[in-house]
Amino acid sequence: MKFEQEHLPAKMGLNKLPSTSPLPDANWVLVFGSVSRFNDRGFAKTLKKRYPKANIIGCTTSGEITDDGVYDDSLHITAMQWERSTLRFISKPVNSMEQSHALGAQIAGELRMDDLKGVFVLSDGLNVNGSELVEGLQEVLPNVPITGGLAGDDAKFTKTLLINNDKIEDRVVIAVGIYGDDAIVTSGALGGWNPYGPPRRITKSNKNIVYEMDNKPALPLYKMYIGYYANELPASGLNFPFAIMDEKNVNVIRTLLSINEKESSLTFAGNIAEGSTVRFLKSDHDSLVMGASEAARQILQKDVDINDKALAICVSCVGRKLVMESQVADEVFAVQRLLGLQTGITGFYSNGEICSGEDDGHSQLHNQTMTIAYLSEHNA
Repeated sequence: MKFEQEHLPAKMGLNKLPSTSPLPDANWVLVFGSVSRFNDRGFAKTLKKRYPKANIIGCTTSGEITDDGVYDDSLHITAMQWERSTLRFISKPVNSMEQSHALGAQIAGELRMDDLKGVFVLSDGLNVNGSELVEGLQEVLPNVPITGGLAGDDAKFTKTLLINNDKIEDRVVIAVGIYGDDAIVTSGALGGWNPYGPPRRITKSNKNIVYEMDNKPALPLYKMYIGYYANELPASGLNFPFAIMDEKNVNVIRTLLSINEKESSLTFAGNIAEGSTVRFLKSDHDSLVMGASEAARQILQKDVDINDKALAICVSCVGRKLVMESQVADEVFAVQRLLGLQTGITGFYSNGEICSGEDDGHSQLHNQTMTIAYLSEHNA
């Protein structure tokens, strides 16, 4: 696999790129940028003209990840040429959040083939139940690593966008199937958050909406825990995620998306089942950087070729960015140190992360987690 990367910082337009693309035979171009950049006039058509042979996909972000660190209101373009593998691209509209599971299953059914090595997914970040989407994908593709993420919009929670060749769209899911014996698709994921406070039992919920904890209305209890920050909800909820506990360990992390004062309910980026046990989470800079390092270490511990033709797509949660603030690039550099400077890095801060972590056959939606999709091809 060959790849070339280009980065346009804030206020630098596509017209500043060289007249010829660095990889004209690219068959996959991945683009991450802010909502304002995606709304630039002629944005999609300009990229398609530059890469006429490629399928161009990407999404808006809450920050762009590059090998130089983390940027806002920029564009990061990665052009790939898969030489000995086959790619298949599928785009489907999101008609309703309730159909997320069926949508995932439909996409997986169209991608399913014997030599499928992995799936990379980008989704609308506000109108999809990420848990249901991934469950639908994984049920049809039970032993296939599925990675990717939900688009962001700089934590405004207003509108997210995706690029699909020469079109800019919202309410859509785009998936890439990667096929062939030479393809390498694996991943790593870890959060770095620590539980605090007593365990709380979810006594009333419906998929990703929590109504009661310990038989008490959920929203007042949540506000009590976060104190001063309650006045800044739902945005401040990014700093106070839930951990769904498996006995005494954190099984998966869930981020708050919105609140409903009338119903005293909390809506999360993924499902929280009735009867499950949750705890509040807190973290600091060092713990989050360590979590990113461990995500990269999971990849090193797998039977893959770490070589100079690999690409690491890092999808991390906007909540982590808010906690680390000006030092957020440290988690990217931690990944880079372990995977090596020869590994290309791209990615974005998201509204939800899709990853299979330690077990490549079991993918799920994560929140507040650094996830890494490691893509490459075996040496010829």
